[in-house]
Amino acid sequence: MTKADIVDSLANEHELSKRQAGEIVDLILDEITTALKQGEKVQLIPFGSFVVRERKARTGRNPQTGEVLKIAARKVPAFTPGKGLKDAVGGPKRGGAKKSGGRKK
Repeated sequence: MTKADIVDSLANEHELSKRQAGEIVDLILDEITTALKQGEKVQLIPFGSFVVRERKARTGRNPQTGEVLKIAARKVPAFTPGKGLKDAVGGPKRGGAKKSGGRKK
């Protein structure tokens, strides 16, 4: 699914023009981006959370030459799915084997 598909769906379901629906989608994405730039966490319960994570500096290798490279520290966006999204995609959890509290005889 692409952004254009989301805009089309939003426009059809809520009787909006594609331009209006596109502006709404753009506004939501801009708000999420702005919050992450400011280091804030964005929670869309029960969908999930967007956060900014710090990556430490590290060394790497150029796979073609084998040359050692320094990779700088940086901030990266990350998404953690919420319970509602996990349940919708993965279905309900299955019950596993129960563990007994005592010793086996």
